[in-house]
Amino acid sequence: MAHHCLTQARVAQLIRERTQGRHADGGNLYLRIRGAAAPSWVFLYQLRGERSQREMTLGAVHSITLSRARELAARARDERATGSDPLRKREAKRQAEQAARTAAKSEAEREQRTLAREARRLQELLAPTFRNYKHAQQWINSLEQHVPPAVWNKSIADVTAAELLEFLQPLYVALPETARRVRMRLDNVFDDAMMRGLCAGNPAAAIKKTLTKFSAKRKKGSFAALPYPRLPVFMKDLGAMPGAAPRALEFGVLTAARTGEILGMQWPEVDLRDGIWTIPGERMKGGEPHVVYLSARAADILERVRGLDQRYVFPSAARPGNPLSNMALLMTLRRLAAASETTVHGLCRVTFSTWANERGFRPDVIEACLAHKERDRVRAAYNRAKFDAERKQLMNDWGLFVSGARQASVSNLREVRAAQG
Repeated sequence: MAHHCLTQARVAQLIRERTQGRHADGGNLYLRIRGAAAPSWVFLYQLRGERSQREMTLGAVHSITLSRARELAARARDERATGSDPLRKREAKRQAEQAARTAAKSEAEREQRTLAREARRLQELLAPTFRNYKHAQQWINSLEQHVPPAVWNKSIADVTAAELLEFLQPLYVALPETARRVRMRLDNVFDDAMMRGLCAGNPAAAIKKTLTKFSAKRKKGSFAALPYPRLPVFMKDLGAMPGAAPRALEFGVLTAARTGEILGMQWPEVDLRDGIWTIPGERMKGGEPHVVYLSARAADILERVRGLDQRYVFPSAARPGNPLSNMALLMTLRRLAAASETTVHGLCRVTFSTWANERGFRPDVIEACLAHKERDRVRAAYNRAKFDAERKQLMNDWGLFVSGARQASVSNLREVRAAQG
């Protein structure tokens, strides 16, 4: 059959008149007009050993010109000349392209499933199990603060044990309890991801045994603390350091508050006129509101940091709108060459407790200042005393001692108790 039997004008006429059937152009290329369907180009061929012809659609006439249809038909004839099946070859190509698109989509989704995204997803899932909002925020904040951005924003499937070990090892030496919590929370994130098929293994679990070698060997419940006779000199050096972190640590010593309570401190909690700081129950370890009486020095620190941030009393300079991190206080201790002698917790609370007990303050008053919960449930149910006057006197005397002004006297305590009757 001769090639190029059709012209563009003839094609237009056949379509306009809706002349049904196959109209040959030659070389097994046909214009097909069938029913109400759009006219299209088809290539007819027959495989060796088969009686029936195969029809390979090349495309609709409105999208493929006559010259383009002839090019596609010529390519199909060449494939037949080499013994290939044009339809099968085209289908194989389509499947390969579809597989490539699916793989590209999966890769894009895998890259989007970062450690950060999966950790936040798990936090939302675990929300009902947290004690309160503060606990939920601490859970995710510990990861955001201590996992390096390069790892935090990496696909969870690509995070390696070596990458986790690189930042957790020094953290275990500096802040073993914080490091332990970070590793455990990462362990939960990777376990969840494994169950959902997002990663093949759990690198956080793999490094657990290795990391325990770097944790400090300390008796449970004990914290290294600076001997209180050395505190006035230490506080003088601390007071000479600029920045929010030194002020936060200094304030923590003066108030005997927990690290989390200091770092999360917000301006609405402060009443400088009455000299008190009221910590809401959701930010307290015991879950109950706690009033801290501010010494003159503690109040002066708050006046000095006023204006640094509208919300947080001790804001982070590196992360505007966020509070300082635990590491900021630890780094302050290191700059003072005191990190090997005391922890932040020991400095702020243990040193205070030791001093107050040796100065003759009543244990109940000291425990009230430290916001320790009464372990005896029966006693706790009947003991509603706030010891306000004695607590205020204790914190004032502590502030004077810390500032190097004078020692607390037992006679002062007796005067307070006598005034209470």
